[in-house]
Amino acid sequence: MTSPETPVGEIGERDLLRHLRSRIPAGPGVVVGVGDDAAVIETGALTLMTTDCVVEGVHFLREWTPPALLGRKILTMNLSDIAAMAGVPRYATVSLCLSTEVPLGFVDGLYDGLLERAAEAGVSLVGGNVSRTNGPIVVEVTLLGHGDRILRRAGAAPGDLAVVTGSLGAAAEGLRLLKHGARLDSEGTLEERGVWSESSAPAVLHCLRAQLDPRPPLAFGRSLAEQEVAHAAIDVSDGLSGDLLSVCEESDVSAWIDPKAVPVDAFAASLERARGGDGLSLALHGGEDYQLLVAIPPERLEALRDLAVIWELPLAVVGAFAGGPPGIFLKEGEGLTPLDAASHDHFRPPRRRDETSGA
Repeated sequence: MTSPETPVGEIGERDLLRHLRSRIPAGPGVVVGVGDDAAVIETGALTLMTTDCVVEGVHFLREWTPPALLGRKILTMNLSDIAAMAGVPRYATVSLCLSTEVPLGFVDGLYDGLLERAAEAGVSLVGGNVSRTNGPIVVEVTLLGHGDRILRRAGAAPGDLAVVTGSLGAAAEGLRLLKHGARLDSEGTLEERGVWSESSAPAVLHCLRAQLDPRPPLAFGRSLAEQEVAHAAIDVSDGLSGDLLSVCEESDVSAWIDPKAVPVDAFAASLERARGGDGLSLALHGGEDYQLLVAIPPERLEALRDLAVIWELPLAVVGAFAGGPPGIFLKEGEGLTPLDAASHDHFRPPRRRDETSGA
């Protein structure tokens, strides 16, 4: 039996693929799975397709990211995209770029997380690719889903309410905690608190999990299509300000946010207060929360709330859409102040050293 410490360069491509194939079960709708030139799968009338990749040194560092949690997160990023379009996720492929020094234990840990999250979401892994690289590790996941009625970023209308699920800011706070020495182990248990005292441990744990193991409201997203309550939707992955602006641009509308209505995560807010920071800024611009932002007509708000109750999901009406050219504003009293969509952009320098991307 090959040791987890064995570098993949000693194992070789064929044996590594054989090893991974032995771990991946065939799921429903899979006619031909891992091992052939292409997978053969059954899909619905409307097929949704999304892809994401994470790059070592850009999206994650191995010293603070257990591989199992990295596997869970990269698939979750794709699941969130499908949920935002009210689809059902079905099949995923995984491509790895690895240096020859990467140990087998890292790859197995990554697949532990991928397979665990796939089983939770009803997704089958049906193939992928491995390649040698002389640079950082790259993990890319492509996910296929299906849907009968999809939601898009386009469709918001003047007068629609802007509604957010869950709370915002914890993932961005979790990234700051990682940069200051806080750590989770592979099971998602708090291993190091960094600079924080024991009394802060629950808040630190919560924010680290939000960053390393996010839990999007997947079932709620699928329900949006069934109930036909929403005009548009997007997942909050790059920050509320930037994602709201994306809906405005695609729908050719403007929008305003009531800062008092933004659901700032309570644990993130408490840690920010302790360091003299601003929890609202994290919620507006931090990103990686993987909650949903939905545009709905006011008369459908109660129906949306009834749907959220089924999934025990908090909702917050954070603002509304209006006419005019695309843009976003903060509403304070009767006045509107233009808001810079200062959310994540891969090709824009980070605003501060501690605001670089997580995964």
